[in-house]
Amino acid sequence: MAILFDGNQNTLTLHTNHSTYQMKIDPLGFVLHLYYGKSSVGCMDYLLMHSYQDRGFSGNPYDAEEDRTYSMDVLPQEFPYHGTGDYRSPALIIKNNGNFCGSDFRYKSHRITNEKYHIKGLPAVYAEKEEAETLEIFLEDRVSNIEVCLLYGVLPKYDIITRSVRVVNQGGNKIYLEKLLPATLDFVSGDYDFITFYGRHNKERNFQRVPVVHGVHQIGSRRGTSSHQYNPFVILAERNADEENGSCYAMSFLYSGGFQCQVEKDQFNLTRLQMGLQEELFEYPLEPGEVFYSPEVVMSYSSQGIGQLSRNIHKCYRHNLCRGKYKEIPRPLLVNNWESTMFDFNGDLLYGLAKDASALGIEMLVMDDGWFGTRNDDTSGLGDWQVNEEKLGEPLESLIQKINGLGMKFGIWVEPECVNENSRLYREHPDWAFQIPGKRPVRGRGQLMLDFSRKEVVDYLFGQICNVLDKGNIEYVKWDMNRSFYDIYSNGGKEQGRVLHDYILGLYDFLERLITRYPNILFEGCSGGGGRFDAGMLYYTPQIWCSDNTDAIDRVFIQYGTSFGYPISSIASHVSAVPNQQTSRMVSLHTRGVTAMGGVLGYELDLRELTEDEKEEVRQQVKTYHKYEALVQNGDYYRLTNPFENQAGAWAVVAEDKSEVLVSAVSLECHGNAPIVYIKLQGLKSRCIYRDTESGQEYPSDALMGAGMPLPMINTYVAPMQTENEGAKPLPVVGQEHQAWQWHLELVEK
Repeated sequence: MAILFDGNQNTLTLHTNHSTYQMKIDPLGFVLHLYYGKSSVGCMDYLLMHSYQDRGFSGNPYDAEEDRTYSMDVLPQEFPYHGTGDYRSPALIIKNNGNFCGSDFRYKSHRITNEKYHIKGLPAVYAEKEEAETLEIFLEDRVSNIEVCLLYGVLPKYDIITRSVRVVNQGGNKIYLEKLLPATLDFVSGDYDFITFYGRHNKERNFQRVPVVHGVHQIGSRRGTSSHQYNPFVILAERNADEENGSCYAMSFLYSGGFQCQVEKDQFNLTRLQMGLQEELFEYPLEPGEVFYSPEVVMSYSSQGIGQLSRNIHKCYRHNLCRGKYKEIPRPLLVNNWESTMFDFNGDLLYGLAKDASALGIEMLVMDDGWFGTRNDDTSGLGDWQVNEEKLGEPLESLIQKINGLGMKFGIWVEPECVNENSRLYREHPDWAFQIPGKRPVRGRGQLMLDFSRKEVVDYLFGQICNVLDKGNIEYVKWDMNRSFYDIYSNGGKEQGRVLHDYILGLYDFLERLITRYPNILFEGCSGGGGRFDAGMLYYTPQIWCSDNTDAIDRVFIQYGTSFGYPISSIASHVSAVPNQQTSRMVSLHTRGVTAMGGVLGYELDLRELTEDEKEEVRQQVKTYHKYEALVQNGDYYRLTNPFENQAGAWAVVAEDKSEVLVSAVSLECHGNAPIVYIKLQGLKSRCIYRDTESGQEYPSDALMGAGMPLPMINTYVAPMQTENEGAKPLPVVGQEHQAWQWHLELVEK
């Protein structure tokens, strides 16, 4: 059993293969948190033996009577709520119809079941019955007659524990949820670092590690999406924890809207980590009899460093979060026309691009923005999801058939959540857009947001998109969204405090219907690149466009940060043209290919402009990727360097049975007379020999892990062509300061 109840000690204990989580129901009915860490047995309530002290200005529950040593202000809790005398951050604030806050939830009962719970209308980790168990803890406020159910899902083999909360208004009055953070971890001891992933459009998920000090450190998103700026995945790590050693904890929010996560160190050095819904503009009403389900938080613990923590999350998400046909099989290698044509294309041009791509071994052409309505720039047409046959010069069906005739698959780009004012949809339904009455709206990319909190809006757009997808053999859809939310007001009559969450429910309803109706289509998420790269979207789209920045060197950093919380099989990464459109950097085609193979490889450039040598190099990249695709998608991922601190970005993917490993490295700096850089491998089978399948060179595994693999010296100059000027200086090779290498090593059986 993964979940155990000890009636003598009143403890509930959750066991995974390598971790233990324990809580205690105390005599007053409060659920206290005891322990989360390395696998253990027995009762850990001794950890609280000195927590019962008379602390000045820390209040006491009324039923503690004269016991001033009992205070929720100093005790670790499973689900702290406003109203107990705890002045730290609460996980729940409820306002009743009389506009006052204050709850008193006590333990009522619990239930253990041999399956993973489900959440109505929201993404969640799923499991077969033999893979998971669920603990439900029922709390009741007897005055307001509100029930809170704490949900815990345990997936032992991945060392995963999930958290969600169900709130049921069983009383006779309307209430408002003012704040709801479904996951709280209270630690009575330890010094920790808080690891977060910050950024901006075109530079997402930068690694940041800072000490947890007294006070509150909070990140989140007020933008209506999970955002480019902060990612809803965080790590709390012991100060000495690194990739291979030390204790660390992860929280990942399965939600694509606004969120907040905070870590607080209190007056007595207790640390509280919380994650959940963004509380600004959240005031969710519940009428009598109504139920609210919080989004899910996925937690994991590792005593073997941050790398193992990531691999726990990777495996869970690959196998028990992503769904559909493409969950665990190779995805088609595509070329997208955007960077080569932008809005300026027609059917003949797309067919020519597909023909060129087919000759290089590329398997799919994706038609990006500009194929619908009057869409020839980003100021008009968005919302009118009818094929512009005049622009294409032919019906979409015939274009798809011609491209399929080349042996190529066909994909398409959509952005259903936004609308241009210069569109038929907006002219007919201006009330379908978020706009505050009497106020001119804030535009983003010349767009307004459509109100997905309204069912009639979602239903209409679903019908329009289906009309397009039914026109031919479309096998891929890129779902984009290119602005942040503002002017949150629904003309559908909803209270403002529920609109943002209902919007996300509407988005998820749309996506659920799409993947159900089109099970053979590969859906890819996107929001200006990585603006909605979150685990909630992975439930519907098994891969997400990592960033609009396709520069190979910037992508080393972006993909590094992304890898902490997401499997590389979810990271869509393309080779694009140089000079790069975002950075103007010149990088060799080989280096661009190695970086892009750190995710799901694709291309985003004008194939007509490639030289014959470059076309042959692309053919070889395609062959190499297919050769190692299964390993990259399903192997164990290891970060070998931190590019923010090292001269090279390096990573490896190791087969689960350790029979092979693909090592990749990209140089980030170039210095005169530089020392040799050694990359230490991880995850190999000890006391064995690995052979380079290309060179035949053999390496002792423990030396590779202990001393490392030397990177070749970088040579940025070549001898000039023979000229009459014998004193001619060597000519610089553009972009060669960023070289890349790959080694495929196989275990030698001896």
